[in-house]
Amino acid sequence: MPADLPLVAARRELTADCSRCAALCCVLPAFAASADFAIDKPAGAPCPNLLADDRCGVHDQLRDRGFPGCVVFDCLGAGQRLTQETFGGRSWRDDPATARAMAATFPVMRQLTELLWHLTEARTLVPAGALRRSVVDLLARTTAHAAASPDELAALDVGALRRAAGELLGRVSAQARADVPGRARDRAGADLMGADLRGASLHGASLRGAYLIGADLRGADLRRADLLGTDLRAADLRGADLTGALFLTQPQLTAAVGDAGTVLPPALTRPAHWSRPPLDRRRR
Repeated sequence: MPADLPLVAARRELTADCSRCAALCCVLPAFAASADFAIDKPAGAPCPNLLADDRCGVHDQLRDRGFPGCVVFDCLGAGQRLTQETFGGRSWRDDPATARAMAATFPVMRQLTELLWHLTEARTLVPAGALRRSVVDLLARTTAHAAASPDELAALDVGALRRAAGELLGRVSAQARADVPGRARDRAGADLMGADLRGASLHGASLRGAYLIGADLRGADLRRADLLGTDLRAADLRGADLTGALFLTQPQLTAAVGDAGTVLPPALTRPAHWSRPPLDRRRR
């Protein structure tokens, strides 16, 4: 991957393409009846909404039917990569051995594509030098792992790779935020569930791994904030400014609430459901 490739182009293969996948996310994970899923589904069993052609029969009604967890989930391209490249176009429908191998490798590939998402961004955040060379090196190693055979993927110590990436991304984050004037204090790992943070200045703060479930962030300044692993489920981002937010993913945005006034980084897209009122309000 060229070191100067623009972020949007570099992430093109990290965008889910369900037409090239064998519906792995509808089969391999287990669902538990909850606010996210309307039913229990054991791992490896096809969802009852899955059609024979690997399409979802209720795709345009998932939220209304009680499956917001399906809307939020994003494999970041792991599904099509595993289906088309690792398994050469084969499907879990073909034979039990393929189904078992896909079940063993899909979680690994999903973690690799997430690492690729973050490392691809990290490459653009720091200038030429030792730190950037370390990012490019780990990006190349992770890309090579994603091209490995099913047996190699199943045996990969992805936890060790994630730890190495986490330490490196932390160094990138610190350098990328160092020159933010009046930088807000870091709240990495903080429990901010349901917190009233309307209009809060979080400019340049580290919110890495923080719990912002249901937090009110309307009009908050999240410019250049580190959002790696931040839990934004049901967080209200209406009118918030996320310009230059670091390590933000599409699933995090999809899990949150926002509107036309939410300012997003250019490499991300506004979730379709942001234009709709919350489900509980529509049912009143």
